[in-house]
Amino acid sequence: MTKRMIIMLILVAVTFGGIFGYKAFTGYMMQKAMATQGPPPQTVSAMKATTQAWQPRLQAVGTLKALRGADLAPEVSGIVSRIYFQSGEMVQAGALLLEMDAQSDIAKLKSFKATLELARKNYLRDQEQFKEQIVSQAALDADLADLQRAEAQVSEQQALVDKKAIRAPFDGRLGIRMADLGQYLNPGMKIVTLQTLDPIYVDFFLPQKDINRITVGQQVEVRTDAYPEHVFKGIISAIDPKVDTSTRNAAIRATVRNPKQQLLPGMFTTTLIETGKSERFITMPQTAVVYNPYGSVVYLAVEKGKDPEGEPNLVAMQRFVKTGETRGDQISILEGIEEGDLVVTSGQIKLRNGTPILINNKIHPTNDPAPTPVDN
Repeated sequence: MTKRMIIMLILVAVTFGGIFGYKAFTGYMMQKAMATQGPPPQTVSAMKATTQAWQPRLQAVGTLKALRGADLAPEVSGIVSRIYFQSGEMVQAGALLLEMDAQSDIAKLKSFKATLELARKNYLRDQEQFKEQIVSQAALDADLADLQRAEAQVSEQQALVDKKAIRAPFDGRLGIRMADLGQYLNPGMKIVTLQTLDPIYVDFFLPQKDINRITVGQQVEVRTDAYPEHVFKGIISAIDPKVDTSTRNAAIRATVRNPKQQLLPGMFTTTLIETGKSERFITMPQTAVVYNPYGSVVYLAVEKGKDPEGEPNLVAMQRFVKTGETRGDQISILEGIEEGDLVVTSGQIKLRNGTPILINNKIHPTNDPAPTPVDN
């Protein structure tokens, strides 16, 4: 009985040992085969590095400012009695826009004018009497003082009456009316904005190292996201003679043609200034560059042997690059790759040095230096 159990235990142990040994052997052989084969190839898109002629240019963020602009407001208080304009209307300099009630001021002006007329008559009469030595010099001087005082009162009151009428100080386009009939206006209360829009200024800043690349009269191109397909032309009209000590930037102003008044004060713009002669740069889609804390990297597709059918085996090779200006979808490469190098343009997240790759360019990133919006 005991002998039979021992034999059965030995048979069971041999059986299980054989099973575990077989599994361990097959696992080892599979690992060995996988180590021999290496990692599976990753599918990426790629293109050869080419050169393009780029015109050197400066780019800056700018803000539009009206040629002339003001928020119109009264200098004196009063009740609105008449309004002569509509919101958004074009007006000429001197156009009457609004009147405030001035009846009491006009009545007072008439009183002052009557006093002035009396003072003038008294002075003229005493002048004749002074010649006849009927009145003294002191009396004549007093009459002259009364006359001058009356003239000053009339001038002051006339100015007050004139201030009750709001006129356009220059040609331009009115904004939205902020006052209504019968409304009481305090001094400084905004009535409407008036802006001269053609031409229009764009103000921007450039670092001091670029000041020597621009001059007054140089052409500029202005773009805004309000009209993404339109380029507005202008010229540099002023360069600030002082550089800001905190930013080391200089203020620049360009004057831009705006005949349709599409550009409005306060808009955000991108300003481009072409400088110097065109230069050739290696350009790639921006998606080709991987940015890391330790530098900018691209992956080259390099040949490493051939497969059994004689086709080249491609592997990824990391290469540090120095990048330059970006334009649209493209970026210029200043150092790190040569013209003709095969560069991976998408799929880099799957790559390491030596990763086998397969190139499939059925879908590739956009590569346009001046892309335009496309309606779907």
